[in-house]
Amino acid sequence: MSQSDIILASGSESRRNLLLSAGVEAVCVKPNVDEEAAKATFRAEGMRVADQAMRLAELKAVKVSRSREGLVIGGDQMLNLEGEAMDKPVDMADAANHLRRFSGKAHTLETAIVVAEGGQPVWRHLAKPKLTVRPLSDAFISSYLEQSGEDVLKTVGAYQLERLGAQLFSRIEGDYFSILGLPLLPLLDYLRTRGFLEA
Repeated sequence: MSQSDIILASGSESRRNLLLSAGVEAVCVKPNVDEEAAKATFRAEGMRVADQAMRLAELKAVKVSRSREGLVIGGDQMLNLEGEAMDKPVDMADAANHLRRFSGKAHTLETAIVVAEGGQPVWRHLAKPKLTVRPLSDAFISSYLEQSGEDVLKTVGAYQLERLGAQLFSRIEGDYFSILGLPLLPLLDYLRTRGFLEA
């Protein structure tokens, strides 16, 4: 087995770059899963936020692994604010509303990863980093969004921790990689047990 057999079922540059920085070269294949329809179904069923993230990660991994040989990694991240799943902001005004809702509160990033092989899930992991947002003034929110630009619309929390988003928080519990969207350390450990990486 070699790294050429590792496939990332995602178009996420962030996840691909995290793997690459850790020495794992994965082929990226977009899973073409209708995430909005899936989330609507999950929410209509009253599914917990963490379970929604895990199911979406599994859908992506399994779909790609049905047509590609190798180990397929699917991931998903959902923001859990007091039991409610928050989606990516649709525009800058929505991003400002998100930040006002987060202000002074803690939220959890339900960060799920599933590895599939031959159309079946073979490994899964859920990380739950908890981030506490400091009280934010409207002036700060406006300035932050102006400086950050529309990149914030690509992220579920309207922030990128590795950039200006660091200024939003008073406390962070959990590992950095999971906050960025990939529980990297457990995944690397699994890849070692499977012989894809040296032990």
